[in-house]
Amino acid sequence: MSTTTSGTAGATAAESAAMQRALDLAARGVRGANPLVGAVVLSAGGVVLGEGYHRGAGTPHAEPAALADARRRGNDPRGATMVVTLEPCDHTGRTGPCSGALIEAGVARVVYAADDVNGAAAGGGRRLRDAGVDCLGGHEAARSQELNERWSAAVLGSRPFVTLKSAQSLDGRVAASDGSSQWITGAEARADGHRIRALADAVLVGTGTVLADDPQLTARSAGGEASGAGGLRVVMGETPVPDGAAVRGEGFLQLRSRDVGEVLDELHGRGVRHLLVEGGPRIASAFLRAGVVDELFSYVAPLILGDGAPAFPDLGVGTLADADRWVLDDAGGPGVRQLGADVRLHLRPPSPS
Repeated sequence: MSTTTSGTAGATAAESAAMQRALDLAARGVRGANPLVGAVVLSAGGVVLGEGYHRGAGTPHAEPAALADARRRGNDPRGATMVVTLEPCDHTGRTGPCSGALIEAGVARVVYAADDVNGAAAGGGRRLRDAGVDCLGGHEAARSQELNERWSAAVLGSRPFVTLKSAQSLDGRVAASDGSSQWITGAEARADGHRIRALADAVLVGTGTVLADDPQLTARSAGGEASGAGGLRVVMGETPVPDGAAVRGEGFLQLRSRDVGEVLDELHGRGVRHLLVEGGPRIASAFLRAGVVDELFSYVAPLILGDGAPAFPDLGVGTLADADRWVLDDAGGPGVRQLGADVRLHLRPPSPS
């Protein structure tokens, strides 16, 4: 990934320190349709005026959040420097373009880390320069690129960012030998799963899960009320979904395919940028085999079932050396978190060596 270096001067010590702070802030955000981005506003003398980070789809981007924080503190950002971990976007989606917000705020200088690889949003650096804002791009680009490595892979692959969620016993079973699976995990873990559902543009299961569990696939609060905007509820597979299935209704979509690539292409064409895959086991394994799972939430309950359905069957791993390895991901919170009696692991694929 190339970066652009320009501007009247290289980064100052205060700007470098602010970039490290912005990168730390970025890691507080949640993964999904948008990259992790943090921002810090500096005065001409290098004093921090405000800071912010992107908290998820539909919320203010990092730059407007930092500008708002500066104003809440009683600081005028006019003539200030914006230090941000990604090139400011030049795109109107759920929010307006950050480049325009910076120009309107009267920011005099922008120091950013990585170039934006999203063609629909890129170009903010050029717009800022054309407006007379001094821009320095590429400062600490490598850390920003690593932070958003999987998001970039999804964007460049023209597919949704894929989150896989699984609830399993200590011995890796998602159902007992008689097929019963409700509920392996407790109420706190299930509530956290609904929070993750609310972040996604679409939730996907296979026809086997629909027939076995009859899920609604809606995001609900602890009290059972609907939460979130309510994205697509997708069923993948060739078996017909019964007319009375709970998943049917507004937002329901069945994709009669067993091909992961075809499903991702179809959903991307429908505007889905963040897909949550909830299973069952064969569907989960199909996405893992395709190499398109960008993050994994594994809820582990203190149960031992012995026989039963494995969480990820048929991965083709014949020896330990071929194991599909993952690393803990602290984005949005600790990679290991206790939820009642259960433990949640937040994982991502390791960076290429």
